[in-house]
Amino acid sequence: MRIAFFSDIHANLPALEAFFKDVDAENVNAIYCLGDLVGYNVWPNEVVNAIRERNIPTIMGNHDEALLLPIVQESNPSNKGITRAMVTYDNRDYLINLPRHLAHNFITNHEPFNLLMVHGSVKAINDYMVVDYTEKEVLDMMQSQKADVLLCGHTHKPFHRVIKNENGYKHVVNIGSVGKPKDGDSRLCYAIVELNQNTIPSNPNAIKVTFKRADYDIEKAAKALENSAFNSSYAEGLRVAK
Repeated sequence: MRIAFFSDIHANLPALEAFFKDVDAENVNAIYCLGDLVGYNVWPNEVVNAIRERNIPTIMGNHDEALLLPIVQESNPSNKGITRAMVTYDNRDYLINLPRHLAHNFITNHEPFNLLMVHGSVKAINDYMVVDYTEKEVLDMMQSQKADVLLCGHTHKPFHRVIKNENGYKHVVNIGSVGKPKDGDSRLCYAIVELNQNTIPSNPNAIKVTFKRADYDIEKAAKALENSAFNSSYAEGLRVAK
């Protein structure tokens, strides 16, 4: 089974359209979105509509969660304030009712193998699961949820980390960002995870993770920001992936 995971689109419609074109060519068995559909760009409704039209299972990100806050008048509107004013009532209702976690449970060779999807971490929706996160804390979080693979986003920096414990191996996969990469590579990023008959906790190579990068029209997204109420520094952030 090949499963595509993507996250952190941040209202970047050109990036999302390029992602769909790329992932459709991969013929994956399933696609999941790990949140942050909105924020930092001018197409929040178009992005939400596109994901809803495809019926992609999606969890809540911290920028989606921010829509739970009331709209307030700001003399100098923030990113989240601008986004709240743009999102339609129907799309806001969709985003604030997304689940915070999703899990998949597999049985291979009579052994359970469990995937857990979060936005930040098990602890919090806005927790940064970085590559050098304390090993004990990662294991405690995963064991509390009986997870063999933890899939997350939020940092916009992809990695696959394998941690050995007394029962085998745990995997942490940060899938990067489609709409706002921050790892110095401005191309969109998502992950394809492959499972097979050897996908068992005692196998350190239980899953194969491929990070896919694809070009998109960065200038279209950057110029849209420069011609909007958003801070123009976000445009340069897209160009340099920082």
